[in-house]
Amino acid sequence: MIRKHSATLHGHRTSFSLEDEFWEELKRIAADRDVSIAGLIATIDDGRPPESNLSSALRVYVLRWLRDMRATISQE
Repeated sequence: MIRKHSATLHGHRTSFSLEDEFWEELKRIAADRDVSIAGLIATIDDGRPPESNLSSALRVYVLRWLRDMRATISQE
């Protein structure tokens, strides 16, 4: 299910829509990196291309994180 979420990024409220699975994975990534979920979202937002929307950037970030983790495990 896709749910609407909101966060404060650099003092401004913004909202985005994510499937529950992506939201849960973002929370795990934030915990693994020892950052707040808002901090992680702000970092992703700061690094996304201007033509990309935040929801898509968050999904791509999760996908890349999981792909990189899989590659790391494969090399061990």
